[in-house]
Amino acid sequence: MLTVAGIEKTFGGRTLFKDSTLQINRRDRFGLVGPNGAGKSTFFKILLGEEEPDDGEVTFERGITRGFLPQESAPVGDETVLELATAITPEFLELRRRLLAWDTTHPDDIDPHDDVHSQYNELGGYRVEAEAKKILNGLAFRQSDFERPARELSGGWVMRAHLARLLVMQPDLLLLDEPTNHLDLESLLWLQEYLKGYPGAILMISHDRAFLNELVGNIVEIRFSKLVKYRGNYDAYLVQREQADIQHQAAYENQQREIGRMMDFVDRFRAKATKASQAQSKLKAIEKMERIEAPVSDTGSIGFRFPQPERSGLKVVELTDIHQAYGANVVYSGIDFSAERGQRIVLVGPNGAGKSTLLKLLAGVVQPQSGELKLGHNVKHGYFSQYRGDVLNMDRTILEEALDTPQRVTEQFVRSVLGCFLFRDDDVFKKISVLSGGEKSRVALVKILLNPPNLLLMDEPTTHLDMASIDALVQALRQFEGTIIFISHDVYFIRELANHVVRVENGELRHYPGPYQYYVDKTGATPNSPATPSSGSSNSTGKGEAKAVPAVNRKEQKRLEAQARQAKSKERQVLREKVAEMEARIAKLEARHVELLGLLEDPAAYEKDGKALAYNREISTITPQVQSLTAAWEAESEKLAALGG
Repeated sequence: MLTVAGIEKTFGGRTLFKDSTLQINRRDRFGLVGPNGAGKSTFFKILLGEEEPDDGEVTFERGITRGFLPQESAPVGDETVLELATAITPEFLELRRRLLAWDTTHPDDIDPHDDVHSQYNELGGYRVEAEAKKILNGLAFRQSDFERPARELSGGWVMRAHLARLLVMQPDLLLLDEPTNHLDLESLLWLQEYLKGYPGAILMISHDRAFLNELVGNIVEIRFSKLVKYRGNYDAYLVQREQADIQHQAAYENQQREIGRMMDFVDRFRAKATKASQAQSKLKAIEKMERIEAPVSDTGSIGFRFPQPERSGLKVVELTDIHQAYGANVVYSGIDFSAERGQRIVLVGPNGAGKSTLLKLLAGVVQPQSGELKLGHNVKHGYFSQYRGDVLNMDRTILEEALDTPQRVTEQFVRSVLGCFLFRDDDVFKKISVLSGGEKSRVALVKILLNPPNLLLMDEPTTHLDMASIDALVQALRQFEGTIIFISHDVYFIRELANHVVRVENGELRHYPGPYQYYVDKTGATPNSPATPSSGSSNSTGKGEAKAVPAVNRKEQKRLEAQARQAKSKERQVLREKVAEMEARIAKLEARHVELLGLLEDPAAYEKDGKALAYNREISTITPQVQSLTAAWEAESEKLAALGG
């Protein structure tokens, strides 16, 4: 269906692609990954014909249709939400408008001049409209939104409407650039299930590893200016890439040793008449050798600790008898909520249920119409929202803004933190005023982490972050000794961080006192879904479609807490066994390493051809294995320590 043959592309003096090849067939599911700036967006532009490769070619099978969802800023005009979702062709949109205009002025009459109804039907009009409404519902639009002008919506909702249009069109090849950025958790799950049955091929850029794990069967990584294909989902790719890195490291080291040995010969004998020709021959062999590129680590873990906040009292924040409504829309009617020190609470639930409102009530950004907000002893709260960038000083550079913190931190430390969040090298000297909304949000996130409050309230903090930055944020928040209450659509982020789940739905709060897996187990959800404890649809807007979930009584709460303790104990035991197994493997490898070094000290190893080389090769594979296992052991040991293991 799509063949990319030997493309090369240089941009700004930098080679993005060199002799890169890829084949995509019908119904293939590919995830496109790589560090920021690797060329993912440029590759999409080449496929869309917006950029020409310097060499090579891109060939599509005749008649193939393509659909593209950009990461930001899809165009919108005067159309309504439903018109945007059904705008599969200009002709179709024009027919629909003519049809509605005639039906409005001539109800129940057929247009005598143009058979608009027939033309509309031939293009699948009523079927298309029904499908568009179903998809819009799945993406959390309400029926009352269908006839709203799309330009009245926020940028995120416009992107959802454009996504709906693409799904209605069903192109043969769907190109998606960060499709989950503007979705809440429930809409993301709906999209995930929908795409599993999509009839065409999909190539997507995504930093949501759980989403990739559920959908793709192949990963294409842009690395060393090549398109490197791995079979399997994202987790399988990580395993294969680690193995490939070990092999690459060993091959590079072996080649360097061989070059060094040959150069020693050249240096020793090039001046001797009897050996000069041999020395020259080896020098030519070195020059002709196809050099293996030096390994470059772009996935290294972040090795610093963030400043810690002052310790708060045990009871951190409390809401009592809260009533909140927006006009006729009653969000809460007499709810209570509390959080204790050290809890990491994720708020889940359908779009419009009131998760962001709850977070704003806790932050004091929204004052309750009745009820009380009470902060505990020594509590200092910080609120991160999508609009956090509005509080930054537009006249400062990124570095100046990040350095403006009460904490005593060095410029080097601040620059290392900024680097984790994609601000590297001269980027730190950019003015805040020229940054995109996502970049401003990342600067605001860095400022919070450099001077963290002991109550951290975050609304979708992973949006606009790549995987390395998400990992850096996870590591920072694992170290964080305060209390966190957050909303996220990133299942990986939730799993790594949350130790308590609160489901918000129909004005009720239901607590699950355990990690995300405990919530999944109790609600019967699939492992990567947000679940709906009631029998309502996952497309519920939180306005009464689903049956309300009763609050948990004290007896039930104790039972749930006991089950959570049992689950925690079981998790501790599994981690202990895993850590012990890793320790045994590391010890075995280290013992073999010592044994091999002893064998190399024996002159006999050099008498039999190739024996010493074999020992060296084995040593070169053991070292990275020990390093990788040690890093994994440290991560699992930290998890075990966090569980009191």
